[in-house]
Amino acid sequence: MSEQHTYRVIVRGTWDGLTDEARARLLADAADHGMASMRFTEEGSLSYEPAPLKHFSMRYVVVSDAADGEEMAGAIAEDRAEGTLRDLGYGFRDLKSTVTDLDTMKINRKPASRR
Repeated sequence: MSEQHTYRVIVRGTWDGLTDEARARLLADAADHGMASMRFTEEGSLSYEPAPLKHFSMRYVVVSDAADGEEMAGAIAEDRAEGTLRDLGYGFRDLKSTVTDLDTMKINRKPASRR
């Protein structure tokens, strides 16, 4: 069994070809998808600004084989985003992901102050 790593992935994209109904739903739900909704979850959390209704981001937690690397984690998150957005009936394009491997990231701690 290979080692598993946990990745935080931000998938960004652009709304495209939204129907009038989809646009109305996004605008009606915008308050639920602002800055306060930004969380990394397995299911993904959608966030966007209503004006102008142009770009969006989705945040995911992906657990994947370390040997597959960050590229695979990004592909998994983008696939999840595509499925979710299609299921919701939202048109989109230009998905790009940014991946952070939580198991290899360095944490810079401030040294204790000397007195």
